[in-house]
Amino acid sequence: KQWYQRRVAITAGVNKAYRKLSLKHHPDRADDPKSEEYFTEAAEAYDVLSVPYRRAVYDQFGEEGLKSGVPTTDEPGGFSGGYIFHGNALKTFKDFFGGDNPFSEFFEPPRDPDFAIGFGGLRGRGRPKQDPPIVRDLCLTLEELYLGSIKKMKISRRVMNDDGHTSSIRDKVLTINVKPGWPLGTKITFQKEGDQGPNSIPADIVFIVKDKDHPLYKRVETDLYYTATIPLGNALTGCTVDIPTLDGRLICVPINDIVKPGYTKRVAGEGMPLASSKDGSEKGDLIISFDIQFPTQLSVDQKKVLKQALL
Repeated sequence: KQWYQRRVAITAGVNKAYRKLSLKHHPDRADDPKSEEYFTEAAEAYDVLSVPYRRAVYDQFGEEGLKSGVPTTDEPGGFSGGYIFHGNALKTFKDFFGGDNPFSEFFEPPRDPDFAIGFGGLRGRGRPKQDPPIVRDLCLTLEELYLGSIKKMKISRRVMNDDGHTSSIRDKVLTINVKPGWPLGTKITFQKEGDQGPNSIPADIVFIVKDKDHPLYKRVETDLYYTATIPLGNALTGCTVDIPTLDGRLICVPINDIVKPGYTKRVAGEGMPLASSKDGSEKGDLIISFDIQFPTQLSVDQKKVLKQALL
């Protein structure tokens, strides 16, 4: 699928080609049932080829390299983040033409004289509207959520140049202060940090907290769940279970009950911090479940002892 070459003829100029193709395939103007698909492909091609860095990556590594990421010199073995099209072809169209409907300036008189400024002015454009929020996952380890941490998220966004007409891609680092105990789904919003356009308000960037898989724990709201593996003998006679905590401690939990299938042990105050706690001292509980290991074989004498004890 060579969609970049098909949609935009580089030798004819990216801007000129995008203008021609976007007007030709605009869903409000074209009758072709595939016009919306072509319109979106043209927008994505323009979004890549109008940015020197993205165009250079595409020219050198192709579509797969552009979208999967390419080697970076920032650190040995590192890769840059892959390109993801924002998916809003109408936004690209609006930013390029400076309004929602360029056709109105040629074919429609202004309905409200207040919108007719100078010679043509802002016919049909109205007030700037803010772009929809850009939502991204913020994947955190349970340790980061237990202790709190600082995350720095690097974003690339389109910024208007001083001339007010052209734009360029610039990087920015957003700092997130992760609070201990943030619940799953917590939203962190950076207002108006999205792409800038001549007639649009930049979108808010919203990060949503998600838990990374943990080798030992799983959290459910403010409780932590842990599975301890014990042999059948300990399940019947009692034992002590040593459990490493998320803050580096080792707690010893005595098990005096007979551990049956489905049995759990609750340890108060050893779960996740409550986000509402001012000093982090309030915590949920630790819930221990058990994986009972049965012996693979027993000697005759062992069987006799078990029969005498249990039957």
